Amino acid sequence: MSETSQLSGLDADASRQSDSSDPGLCNRSLRENVRKKVDAETQFRLSLKYLSEVEAGTVVKGNDQLERNLVVVESVALSRGLSPEAISILLDFALSLRVGGNICLRVLKFLIPATIVTQDAVVRGVSWLCVGKMPMSAQVLFVRWVLTVFDLVDCKDQLRDIYGFIFSFVTDENLCPYICHLLYLLTMKEHVKPYRVKKLLDVQAKMGRQPFLSQLLALYKVFCPELVVVSLPSRMKIGFKNHNSPWKSALAAVQRKNRGEVLTDQSLVLAVKEKPTSRKRKLHHLEIPPLSSAFHSSSSNRKVFRLEQLSSFSQLLENLHNIELPAQMGSLLSSSLALHYLDCVQDESASLRLNFWLGDSLHQEFLFGPADGSSEASGEASHFLSMLLSTQHFLQEGFSSTESFLYKFLSVWDGSLFRPQILGLLSDIPLVPSSCIKTLLFEPLMQLYFTSTVFFKCSVIECLNIMLVKWLTWHSVSASEDSLDISLNSTSAMSMTLSGFMDSVMELVRFVGRLATVGLQLENCHALLLCHALNFYETVCDMFLKYSLPLFVMPPVGVFYPALFAVDSVTVDQLGYIMARYRKNLTLAKKQEQQKQQTFHVRGNTYKEFNQLLVTMVSCLWNSKMFLPGMGMEIGEDLLAQSSVPEFWNSFDLIHHPAFLSYAIEFHQKCWPERRDVDLNSIKVGKYRNWYMEFLLNQGFDGLKEFVQVNINQRSISSGSQGDGQPVSQT
Repeated sequence: MSETSQLSGLDADASRQSDSSDPGLCNRSLRENVRKKVDAETQFRLSLKYLSEVEAGTVVKGNDQLERNLVVVESVALSRGLSPEAISILLDFALSLRVGGNICLRVLKFLIPATIVTQDAVVRGVSWLCVGKMPMSAQVLFVRWVLTVFDLVDCKDQLRDIYGFIFSFVTDENLCPYICHLLYLLTMKEHVKPYRVKKLLDVQAKMGRQPFLSQLLALYKVFCPELVVVSLPSRMKIGFKNHNSPWKSALAAVQRKNRGEVLTDQSLVLAVKEKPTSRKRKLHHLEIPPLSSAFHSSSSNRKVFRLEQLSSFSQLLENLHNIELPAQMGSLLSSSLALHYLDCVQDESASLRLNFWLGDSLHQEFLFGPADGSSEASGEASHFLSMLLSTQHFLQEGFSSTESFLYKFLSVWDGSLFRPQILGLLSDIPLVPSSCIKTLLFEPLMQLYFTSTVFFKCSVIECLNIMLVKWLTWHSVSASEDSLDISLNSTSAMSMTLSGFMDSVMELVRFVGRLATVGLQLENCHALLLCHALNFYETVCDMFLKYSLPLFVMPPVGVFYPALFAVDSVTVDQLGYIMARYRKNLTLAKKQEQQKQQTFHVRGNTYKEFNQLLVTMVSCLWNSKMFLPGMGMEIGEDLLAQSSVPEFWNSFDLIHHPAFLSYAIEFHQKCWPERRDVDLNSIKVGKYRNWYMEFLLNQGFDGLKEFVQVNINQRSISSGSQGDGQPVSQT
């Protein structure tokens, strides 16, 4: 009767909507569509009722009625998903084995939820699992289905109540990988017991060191480190594989249709594959999930405050030790207050869960399945990576899962896909030991660098410069005065000595030096690339004064000479600043070394390299002795004669240098406005040289001004005569 009234109401609505159009054909078409929908819904309900009433022992072979009803329910499940009530009925029908194991497997494969899954249905399913009558294939498929829909289960408190029953299946070799994954998602501190740790260790002794067992033991060790005394790898591969493949495409299609109604989880909403061999995917599951509690109500007497209830920072401080973590750790990325909590409390279990979620999302979408080239998919992925990048900047520390992902992604990256985000994440990588930095970082970057445009080369050097600054800042803040052991980051137990840290920094600086040298040769000393290379050496030259790191690495000649002979004044000015800062750092280091205030020792070869570059620069810019014997850079006399350049030794002084030539001409015109011929050598005569230097250094060349003040003796400046540079003494 209700169905008839519903049909009448829909017919009336359809009639009103079509008054202004063709009143005959449209009304009939609409009524026909509505009738078909009502008939389909009625048939689905009848089929569902039939399956719920099927008795044990019903004959399957040749049972056309059973087959018809299964087909009806299956078509509805794959087209628009099943309601929670339907999921519960079908799960009970399948796992009870009333019609055999084959039908059980068939039903499990089309259990696609339209909205949520009630935890009562899952608990009843686990009870059927405990009966022990299900074939192993059905047991494995059921647990895999639970893993697939885990984040769509409305609540997990009852599942945690039967944690012990689920744990009992860990001894089964076929079920162990999936049970460990499920336990990993359910485990709380109260679940970690000595007998469970012992059981896992026994299973590990029998099966070997499996990744899924190591991951669960690592979580146990986070909660109760005193119970798990075995050593575990500090960096483990992802221990749990993606076990939800039978439901991927159907679940994604249903959730796209019901996007407004379904509480989606990032790790579940996977893309539809057009064909089994298709590599195209959509990135809908990269949407950040909303904050939601893991429990509907707290069964404990302890006061619990949910993260989604936070509205102010003061509220966070008041409830700091009563905060309950959300059901989906990815939701932390969308809340600054949640990130404040993560940063303040340093909850290892929260960090472990968040790293697992991030690692799974990044690997599944960017490594195991290339992204769809559509603008929508690219926009979603770009937004996800940008949010991850801003989160790391907020925490001032990168995630270990991001680091692991980047090392793998660099080997398949084309250098253009999500370039700003990837390079931004790359600059957040914590200190890498020198023994593996070449393989993990340098080799894949080098292949991209030498086959890319000049703008990508600039981006790479800028990225490595930011990385170096973060390493040095981290060292200056975290290094202990009483101990040379340095913790790599707040979530790692690994440590590195000061000498190991210096080795890693040295490798990075030398690597950038090689990149810059070869890049400038390939790009014909491009001004932008040269600027980024000098920006890097601005950081390198001040490592001792700014970051208390007694390490001195001179710029390679492939960077120094292009900067010295550059045609723009900004580059030469920047080089002057770098050389002045090198001198100040070396002078202070030598002073402290002589006074025995420090235990380090600066190599004599470092002073030699710096003095050679200094003599070359002073001879070029100040003394007008470029290319002459003993002046740092010599060219054969026959080549100089072939150049037909008169007074070649003056070609790159502060008057004739191409970078300052326009300033010299302007000064000449101001001093001798009546002259038609420009004689720049007249500027060197008497007081005009001093006036020119004052004029030039007042043009905003602060770096060049500091270079002259630090490296040229004041007597030479005041007299306007030539003078030698003051090298840093080695003794």
